[in-house]
Amino acid sequence: MSTSTAVQSLFRPFTLGQLTLANRIVMAPMTRAMSPNGVPGADVAAYYRRRAENNVGLIITEGTVVNHPDSSNSKDVPHFYGEEALKGWANVAAEVHAAGGKIMPQIWHMGTKKQVNDYTEAEITAIVQAFADAASEAKRIGFDGIELHGAHGYLIDQFFWEKSNQRTDRYGGSLLARTRFAEEVIRACREAVGPDFPIVLRISQWKEREYTVKLAYNPEELEQFLQPLVDAGVDIFHCSTRRYWEPEFAGSDLNLAGWVKRITGKPTITVGSVGLDSDFMTFFTEGKSSANTGIDGLVQKLENNEFDLVAIGRALLVDPAWASKIREGKLTELVPFTPEALKTLF
Repeated sequence: MSTSTAVQSLFRPFTLGQLTLANRIVMAPMTRAMSPNGVPGADVAAYYRRRAENNVGLIITEGTVVNHPDSSNSKDVPHFYGEEALKGWANVAAEVHAAGGKIMPQIWHMGTKKQVNDYTEAEITAIVQAFADAASEAKRIGFDGIELHGAHGYLIDQFFWEKSNQRTDRYGGSLLARTRFAEEVIRACREAVGPDFPIVLRISQWKEREYTVKLAYNPEELEQFLQPLVDAGVDIFHCSTRRYWEPEFAGSDLNLAGWVKRITGKPTITVGSVGLDSDFMTFFTEGKSSANTGIDGLVQKLENNEFDLVAIGRALLVDPAWASKIREGKLTELVPFTPEALKTLF
C-alpha cells in the first residue's frame, strides 16, 4: 500500500515519552449518548475499534463524566466510574489495542446544573478528587492516557471565563486566578497517575453559542493563561477552533494550536472542521457539506511544525475508514457528513 506524497506528514509516527502513535491522526471526542445508564456496551467498543482498524493513530473517546451529581445532564452519556461502566470501558480499550490502536478517555464534568459561583470550596475539592479518581481508573484499566475537557463552556472552562466566573475568592478575579481550578484538577490527576502517564488538556477560546469569545486576546495573555497549566502537568494541549485554518491573533497566520505550541513548547493537537468544507453551524443552518478534505493547507501547517497532531471529528464519525482512504488517495470514496450519522454508532 503506497502513501500519497501529499499526505505523508499525517502518517509519520509521533512519540512523547512512553507514548508512541503510528501516525498524527487523532479521532476527536464526539458526544454520542448511546451508553444506556452510563454503561458503554459492545457496540461502543466496536465503534471505536473500527477507527483503530483504519489507521487512526489515537482515539480520544466521547466525553465520559466523573462521579459527581452535577456532572451529566443525560443518563446515556457514559460514566467513568462504577463497576459496570469501567468494565465496559476496559473492553473498549482492549478492543482498540487488539486492532493496534491507542486510546484515551475524555474526562468531563458538564457543569450544567449550577453556576460557578454556587460551588462551595468543599464541593470544588470533591470534584477535583472525582477527576483524579477517574484518571487513576483510566490507568488501571489499560488506557494510554487521559484527556481533560477544559473547553466549550463546560465546568473547567466555566472557571476560565470571566463572564461565567464571578467568584471573588481564590478561584476568581484575575485570569491567573480563574485557572486555579483547572490547575488543581491537573495536579490531582498527575499525582494519581504518576509522571509518565500522558495528560492532554482540551481548551478553546469559543463557547457554545458564544463563538467570538476569547479567554486571551493576545499572545501575552495566552502565555499567562497557559503557564500554570503547563506547571501543573499538561503534556499535550488539544486546541479546539471552529476552523483550523483561521489565525488566532492579528499579525500572524498561526492558529490556536500554533500559538500554544510556540508559547509552551508542548505538543499540540489542532482540530476544527478538518475534512469538511463548512463549519458545523453553517452545515446545520444551510445544509452544506461535502467530502472536500482541504488537506493541502493542513499538511503544510503540519510540515511547518505549527502543531503535532490533527484531530478529525465529524468526518471520522460518518466514515470509520477516513484515514485509510486519505492514506491510499481514495478521496472520491470519502463519505460526506450528514445528520443521519449522529443517530447510529457506525
